Amino acid sequence: MLLRRARGALLRLARRRPLAAGVGVLMLAPAAWIEFGGRSWPWWVDGLSVVIGATGAALISIGMTGPRGDWIDPEP
Repeated sequence: MLLRRARGALLRLARRRPLAAGVGVLMLAPAAWIEFGGRSWPWWVDGLSVVIGATGAALISIGMTGPRGDWIDPEP
């Protein structure tokens, strides 16, 4: 149930482009700091930072370009 609510919140966030880009930067910055900082972290922190960083990069991409359609209508 908690994962479904988190997914719904993430999808609603993606519809708001400026907010999505801002949250994406806020997610990507600490993830990059953990990955490239040079300190040795436990394995689960490294894995979590990769997931958070990828989500942040996707939100930045959505915030810059907007959501894509599910399909392309053929031209008549």
